[in-house]
Formats: sequence, C-alpha cells, structure tokens
Amino acid sequence: MPINITMPALSPTMEEGNLAKWLVKEGDKVSPGDVIAEIETDKATMEVEAVDEGTVAKLVVPAGTEGVKVNAVIAILAGEGEDASAAAKADGGAAAKAEAPKADAPKAETPKEAPKPAASAPAPAPAKAVPAPVANGHAGGERVFASPLARRIAKDAGVDVGALAGSGPHGRVVKADVEAAISSGGAKAPAAAKAPGAPPAAPAPAPKPMSDDQVLKLFAEGSYELVPHDNMRKTIARRLVEAKSTIPHFYLTLDCELDALLALRTQLNAAAPMRKTEKGEVPAYKLSVNDMVIKAMAMALMAVPDANASWTDSAMVKHKHADVGVAVSIPGGLITPIIRHANEKTLSVISNEMKDLASRARSRKLKPEEYQGGTTAVSNLGMFGVKDFAAVINPPHATILAVGAGEERAVVKKGEIKIATVMSATLSTDHRAVDGALGAELLGAFKRMIENPMGMLV
Repeated sequence: MPINITMPALSPTMEEGNLAKWLVKEGDKVSPGDVIAEIETDKATMEVEAVDEGTVAKLVVPAGTEGVKVNAVIAILAGEGEDASAAAKADGGAAAKAEAPKADAPKAETPKEAPKPAASAPAPAPAKAVPAPVANGHAGGERVFASPLARRIAKDAGVDVGALAGSGPHGRVVKADVEAAISSGGAKAPAAAKAPGAPPAAPAPAPKPMSDDQVLKLFAEGSYELVPHDNMRKTIARRLVEAKSTIPHFYLTLDCELDALLALRTQLNAAAPMRKTEKGEVPAYKLSVNDMVIKAMAMALMAVPDANASWTDSAMVKHKHADVGVAVSIPGGLITPIIRHANEKTLSVISNEMKDLASRARSRKLKPEEYQGGTTAVSNLGMFGVKDFAAVINPPHATILAVGAGEERAVVKKGEIKIATVMSATLSTDHRAVDGALGAELLGAFKRMIENPMGMLV
C-alpha cells in the first residue's frame, strides 16, 4: 500500500514551509532515519528524516516550492514488494488533493473582476443624483485623507471633514476644500445633542489600516519596486503586531558604569588558556561585553525571582531558571537564540555557546528548541553606536533588555566631575506580569551586577 510523506510541522507555530531541496530521487530506497529533504521554515533550514521504509515512488512537490502547507502530501513511498510506478498511480488522488488549493486559487479572484461591468452599466445612475458628497472617497468608516491644516480648520468650524470631496492628490482634503465648504454652509458635523437620560453614543469604529492599493497610490508609478515578503518577514510582522496590541508595555531606563566590567573583561581574556585548532593555537574563549550582559541579566532574574515570569490568562508562570534569548540580526530579519540556564553557566561557556548559536543562526541551521521559549531576552545595538532604545517584548517573555553603546560621559562623584564609561539600559516589561516597582528592582539588580562584575564569577 502506498505511503504518503507529508509536510511536517517543525515547530508549534509552523503553518507552511518551503521545500528547499530533495536529497533523494524517484526510485531510491529509504529506511527510517534517512534524511530525505531540507525544509525552510521562517527561521531555519531543517532536515526531514524518513519514518517508513520503502522506495520513493513519486516526488509530488518539486524542490524549490514555496508555501507548502503543513500535512500536504509531498512524496509517495512504495512499500516492500510493491511496484513503485503502480504506487504512484494508485495514490494520485492524494497528490491531486495537495494541488487542489492551487487549482481553486483563480476562483477566489473572480469576485474582484465581477464589479467591473456593473460600473459602466446605467444602473448606478440614481446614486449620482444624491447631493451629499462621498466621504473623501472612503465611505463606510474607512480612513479619511486630509492635511493637518484642513483638519484643524474643519474642527474649529464644525465641518465634517469626512463628508468633503478632496481636490488634493488622490482625493486628499486640503485647506481650500474646507474653506469652500464653510463659505457654502455645507458639510456641517452632526449635532451631538441627545435626550436627557439617553444612553451614551457608541464609540466610533477604529480606523482601518490602509490597503495595499491605498498605500501604492501615494507614490508615483514607476518610483518603486515591490519585493514580496518571505516567511520570516511575515512572521516577524505578525508577532510584532501581536506583541504591541496585546502586551501593555512600559519602560525603565538606568545608566550603568562599565569601567570595572571592561577592566575585568580585559583581565579574563588575557588569562584565557590556548588550545590547538586547525588554524593553530587560539584562546579558549574571548569574552565580549554582550556575554557579560547576558550573565548579568540571568543573575538579576535569579535575584528578583518574581520578575522571572510569563503571563497567561489563567496563571502566572514562574520560571525556575533564567533562559536568556539574544537578538541576532540575520539576512532578512532577526532571530533570538536562547542561552539555557544562563544563570548557572560560566562566562566562557556563555561566550562560546553564543558564538556557535549566532553562527548557525546566520546560516539558518538552528533547531526550533534553540530559539523558541526562554524567560527573557537581550537586544544590543551598542555596536552600531546607538545610545539607547526601547525593544518590543517577544511573547511569551515578560521582559526584554535593550542595551546601548558604552561611551565616555561626565559623571559627578562626591561633588567632583569625573569621566566614566557609561551604558544606558532600557527594560521593557509586560505590566500584567511585572509591575513598576518590580521592574525597577530587576533593573537595579542588573546594574549592580554590571558595576560589580566580580559577583558574576562566584
């Protein structure tokens, strides 16, 4: 009996993937555990192993195909003693089902074409006789385009800017349109009076985001090119919208002096033992400031355990370890590999582990368990000269630490002005899980670790 090989779900959130490469061809025999294909998810390239034994009868989905849905049939195996060509024909229905969505796709477009004949038909003629102008070409509560000056004049004069037909570019309402409406006495905003005891008016609907067509109309034709979103960019966009619309962020910033940390880092790197490699003898480790920031954040979470939490609607998730995600920029986006149990690891282990994770992240070779989960995250833009910034929390985390550049600043010590290397650190917190005072306590613990770095060695 033919055996269907389907697109696997390589992570809990995966809905589709790209079939990057087949490592077998039709007629090849495979056994359980054999690597048969490479699948690209939004974050990594994963190898797919065979689960059953048999002969590859048909490769349903060609290599290089994008957007293959999870559980779609991608190949067919012929079982032991079964003719491969017969198995491919016998299970052709499964392949047809897998391709069915593509065949149906053109049908979804037909409603868009249907209104065109109606637009030129005489039926809409009565609608033209209605004297009230269309709301800036955006009826039904959609976004109204108007200049800030036009909006202010209209508000002061009690004119409903949404009822005006704009004469500016792409139907934009400008000052002249509002002044014309005022002089003619039309387009007045409806009165807000209501009977005593009447229920309050329903809130106005939230403005809808601009459609793709509305955005493109704002730019001259030929002045741009369209670059389709890949899976990674789509996922980043979806998660950022989710984070900012569902997590009540608030932010805390402290300045940390780095002189003691930089001195200790120099001393530890100088003491690194040498090891033999193919390239000759190299230090066993080379610590960066970011490695020490990761360790300091992990130890701060252990010192303030109530902040080492994640929010769910039914309960607070209190974590027993500090698993610190670290934002790594990769072509087309970013990924956050995780240093597990960072509070228990030495600086040299964290440093070497981070280098390995970052290298494999850039080549998209991370496993899902290496970048999913975690209890907090660190984002460092100091190497780009950024002084300070506020990062967006990555669910299910309740905190993320944004680290700026270390720079020489004038500081006052015992009434005297001194020069110190100072780094600004901003903690973004989920107010549902970490209140203001708790966040301040966590950030204070981090500052103490950074300014007294010997505590990270014991």
